[in-house]
Parts: sequence; C-alpha cells; structure tokens
Amino acid sequence: MWLRGGGRGPPAAGPWPLLQRGDTVSPRGATVGVRYMMKDVARGFALDSGVVEVRATGAVLTVVARGTGLETAAAGRVAVEASFEAVPLETETVSCRTTL
Repeated sequence: MWLRGGGRGPPAAGPWPLLQRGDTVSPRGATVGVRYMMKDVARGFALDSGVVEVRATGAVLTVVARGTGLETAAAGRVAVEASFEAVPLETETVSCRTTL
C-alpha cells in the first residue's frame, strides 16, 4: 500500500481514493497491491475500485483498505479487506525524491 499525499507530515485521516497504477497526475490517493499464495502458486493483483480509510492517533496510524481488483489467474474479480493497525510513524523519514 502506498499513500500518496501532497503535503509534508503524516497522512491525513479520512477516506483516500484508490489510484490506478501509473497515475502520476492525481495529487492524493492510495495504490494497493495484493500478493498471496494459493498452494504453491504466487498470485497477485492491484485494487482498482474501493477506498482506503486512514485513522490517526498521535504518531500511530490505522489503515483499512477495502476494494476489488481483477485477478487473471482466478478469471474474475476478487474482493479484499486488509487492515494495518497501530503502525508507528517515524518523526524523521528519508525522502523518496530523485535528485540528479
């Protein structure tokens, strides 16, 4: 899961729309990829509809992703709900920006 916001500081609480892979224009949203194993086979898909809900309590986040995506090996759409609870935020982070 990648929460992409336009500002500095922790992610804003509330609903975040899902972004499509390769979306470089939207200023705020979430990209969610799901990987799982079914027997000995690795599978995966990206959510293309749904929402990510962010709740903040001090320097701790709870993030819940709900949505669906196309899983080609399953020959159809798959629904998922995933929650990440009590994720601590660091006060100092490393920038992901590229410098030339």
